[in-house]
This record gives sequence, structure tokens and C-alpha cells, in this order.
Amino acid sequence: MALPTSSSGAARPSPGRPKPKKKTRRTPRQIVRGVRRRARRAAGRVRRMWRRSLQLRVVTSTLVISMTVVAVLGLFLLQMIKTAVLDGRKQTAIAEAQANVTTVAGYLAQTQVTTAKQSATTQSDDSDGAFRNPVDQAADALARRADARYSVVILSGYRVGEGRGTGDIDQRSVTPRLRDAVRQAKNGPQAQYTSMYYQGDPQPTPALVIGAMVPNVDGDYEVYHFFPLVDDVNTLSQVQQWLVVVSVALVLLLAAVASLVTRQVVTPVRLTRQAAERLAAGRLEERLKVRGEDDLARLAASFNEMASTLALKIHQLEELSQVQRQFVSDVSHELRTPLTTVRMAADLLYESREDFDPAAARSAELMQNQLERFESMLADLLEISRYDAGAATLDIDSVDMRDVVLRAVGDSQPLAERKATRLDLRLPNEPCMAEVDSRRVERILRNLLFNAIEHGEGRDIVVTLGADRDAVAVAVRDHGVGLKAGEENMVFDRFWRADPSRARTIGGTGLGLAISREDAVLHGGWLQAWGIPGEGSQFRLSLPRQAGAELRGSPLPLVPPEVEMRRTWRGQATPVLSPAIEGAFDGD
Repeated sequence: MALPTSSSGAARPSPGRPKPKKKTRRTPRQIVRGVRRRARRAAGRVRRMWRRSLQLRVVTSTLVISMTVVAVLGLFLLQMIKTAVLDGRKQTAIAEAQANVTTVAGYLAQTQVTTAKQSATTQSDDSDGAFRNPVDQAADALARRADARYSVVILSGYRVGEGRGTGDIDQRSVTPRLRDAVRQAKNGPQAQYTSMYYQGDPQPTPALVIGAMVPNVDGDYEVYHFFPLVDDVNTLSQVQQWLVVVSVALVLLLAAVASLVTRQVVTPVRLTRQAAERLAAGRLEERLKVRGEDDLARLAASFNEMASTLALKIHQLEELSQVQRQFVSDVSHELRTPLTTVRMAADLLYESREDFDPAAARSAELMQNQLERFESMLADLLEISRYDAGAATLDIDSVDMRDVVLRAVGDSQPLAERKATRLDLRLPNEPCMAEVDSRRVERILRNLLFNAIEHGEGRDIVVTLGADRDAVAVAVRDHGVGLKAGEENMVFDRFWRADPSRARTIGGTGLGLAISREDAVLHGGWLQAWGIPGEGSQFRLSLPRQAGAELRGSPLPLVPPEVEMRRTWRGQATPVLSPAIEGAFDGD
């Protein structure tokens, strides 16, 4: 089938067929980066396995230690065997070489007689071979005695090339270094390990050479005995191979024994860890099987006893907590009916206070204020009881956080005016949409604003709203008494006061910040505090923009920027926060 063509005649792909992707060639730098990245990942996996596996660490340590010990012992044994074999061969070779040197000296002693006889005879008598060279006679005698077990080279003093060798040994086996050592020796024969060569064979053969000087009237002679060590080297090589095989087998056996022993210990510990994790997850019926009467069996029995006691205590605490929650709920509900009646009577008295004398009128006002506080406390107790019972739910709706902040500020404005406190709003120009329960978020912000107004000592309060792609945050900054070190967590405890002697000026119940934290946690957010004595404090509420999403960071800093900049200029460190709070700031 022909492809559709353009007006220019060039073939073009059909509309239904995808265009082939161009393969981009990776540069060497990209390849190196990829290799490094894979190497780092592999190293990370190995480190995690090393940290998390006790059995791996024990087996690896045993393997390394056993390899070291076996290697040292193997080298020591190999050296001892080598020394024993070669030393024995060396002593035997020296003894035999000394006997041969004596024989050579006896033959060479005939040199003077042979020379006199040769000078008295005629040239024809010399040519018939009636008189033989004593060197040749000594070489023949040594050749018969050697019986191919060794080779002998006899050199005539300093005249290189004049001499005789037995067998097919090449005289290049006698190196100048060896000759110098023999000529300079004063303590008898010299023994060296060297390489010997045979005629027509370029490959050297390991050998032991014994060199000695034989003095004579017409010049000193050098006698070299070459003892091949091929069999000895092969024997030592086989011994070395067997030592390596036995060492590897021994190391593997030790590693297997360590793995087996460690497994017998680690497996019960691992089962105990898994049971403890399940127990911590709430499965209080989890128990271990007890086998035997050893220490691990006693550990399992102790764990079971601990789990039983813990389950009993937790059950008792749950019953006590349930009774307490039920008591608080019942009391709160039961008090509402008489409180309503008392409230109606108090309203009548409060409305008629102008007809009373000043003392009675003041009493009516105090009763009215305390009844309002009592009602607020009952409402907070009911809310806390719902949180304790796990019955609190969210009414999620997508709202603009700017409107939520404005409503909370509007509710706090009358109190701020009474305290002569100015609220400074710093809101973004664009909408900050988030899926939250606006009623609970407004309650959080009102509690933060009331707390800032009460402890702000009449100074300005800054309310900042920030947002990013994943989260929104509201920070309430006051310039009042501040917080001492360690009070960042305690401020959210129920009925906690920074200064017990300080009276509540706005009639708070002491549960506002505790409820606010529960509301923030219910949203999956954070409610955090920062403060320094004399520099005020800041509370930051951070919420995810989508309901149910995990909060990883906050768009606003917990420490006010001006404080951070001032401390940076002065070279001072930011106050140390508690580990629990620092763990929540990882995303900042």
C-alpha cells in the first residue's frame, strides 16, 4: 500500500500511526551520574540491611575474624612446611656437594703429574689420548655418582668458558653474581636458590646451587652443584592448594556454624519483636509460644506475663477513662437543666439591677459573668468529652480562609477595643481556598486571638495568612509576656497557666487552647507555639488545603522573621524547641 505523499512528493506518516520517538544519546557525564546514583542506592540498601540484621552482622564479623585467623595460621604452617622441606634438602645437598668437592680436589691433585708426562711425550703420543685431563676425569666421576639427580659444572678459575659440565646443563646457569659470591666466600660452600637452564630449553628450572672453590697449583677451580627442586616445588604447591581449600572450607564451616547459632538466638528475638509490634498496635491478645526452659523460653514467658499485665492495666484504664468521660458528659448534661433555670433567674436579677442597692446590683453583675463563664466551661467540657470518646467529626467545605480570618477577627474586635489593642491583618490579595470545617477553624482563631489579647499587654497583634500549593497557615503574633523555655508544649495542656498567680481577665475556661489543638489534629494539621520572655509569642495554625492530605510543611515560619533577622545580626541562636515540635517543623 502506498503512503500518502505531500505536494513535494515526500512520504509522510499516516495520521493513525504514532511518530517514532527519537532516541537521545546519553552523554558520558549523564552515564557517570547514573552509575553513581545506582551505586549510592545499592550502598544505601546494603547499609540498611547491615543496620537492621543482627544475624548478618554476627555472621559477617565471624567470617572476617575467621578469615584473618585462618590466613595467619595458613601462612605460618606453609612457611614452616616450606622451611622444613627446603632446609632438609639443603643440608643433604651441602653434604653431598662437600663429598664431591673432595673428589674433584683429588683428581685435580694429579694435574702436576699429568702436565709433566704430557711435556715429555711427543705430539703423536699426545694425540692418541694416553693421558686424560683430570677435570674430565672428575666430571665423569661426578656424573656417574649424580645419576641424574643433580648436575655439576666445573669452571677453571677466572677463565670463563674453560671447564666441564655434567649432563646437559647449560653453563649460563652459572651467573656472574653467583660466581662472585663463591669466589669471595671464606666459610666453605655457598648455597643459593636460583634457576638452572638445560641445553636447548629456554625455560628455567628452580634449583638449589652449591658453589665451592677448589684450590690448585695452576689455578683455582669452581665447582657448582645444581639440585633441581621441581618435585619440591610441586609438593609445596600441592600443600599450598590443600591449605587454601581446607582454609576456605573451615571459614565457610565457621560462618555456617555462626549463622546457625545466631539464627537460634535471633529467631526468638525476631518473633518477640513482631509480637511486641502487634501488641503496640493494639492486639492485646498477642502471646508467644514457650518452648523449653532456657533463657529464651523464660524471655517468652516473661513477655507473655508482661502482655497479660499490660492488657489488664489498659482494660482497667479504659474502663476508668470511660467512667470519667461518662461522668463528665452526664454531669455536663445534668447541669444544663438547673443552669438554665438559674440563668433565667439571673437574667431577671441582672435586668432589674438598677432597682437594687449598689451591693446587690454588683452581685447581680458578678453572678451574670460567672454564669456565662460556667456555660462556656460546660460547653468546652462537652466538646472535650466528644474528643475523648472519638465522636468528633468534621463538616468539610471549601472556603476562603480570608473570610474565616475576618470573621474570627470581627468576633475578637470588641475585646481588643476594651483592651486598647490594635489588630494588624496581613492577608493575601488572592483567595486562599481550603477544605476545612469553618466553624472549628473560626473557634481555633478566636481562642488564639483571645489568648493574644489577654497576654499582649495592650500592644499590637499581627494576624498573618499565608498559603502555598499544599497548605494554608495563620499566624497570630503578640508582643506581650511571651513564653519561657519548655512552655511551647505545656501551653496546650488542659487548665494550664503560665503564671498561676495571674488571674484570667477575660473569663477563659483554660480549655480553649486544648480544644484548639484537638481541632487542628482533627483536620490533620499542626498548632504550634513559639515564645521568648519579653519578646512576645506566636501561635501558628497549619492546615492542608485538601481534606485528608498529609501535611508536610507550612507556608509561614514559626519564628517571626524580625526576631530571626535580629538574632542573625547579633550572631545568636534561635531558642531550642522541644524534639516533638522540631519533628513537626521538618517541612518548614
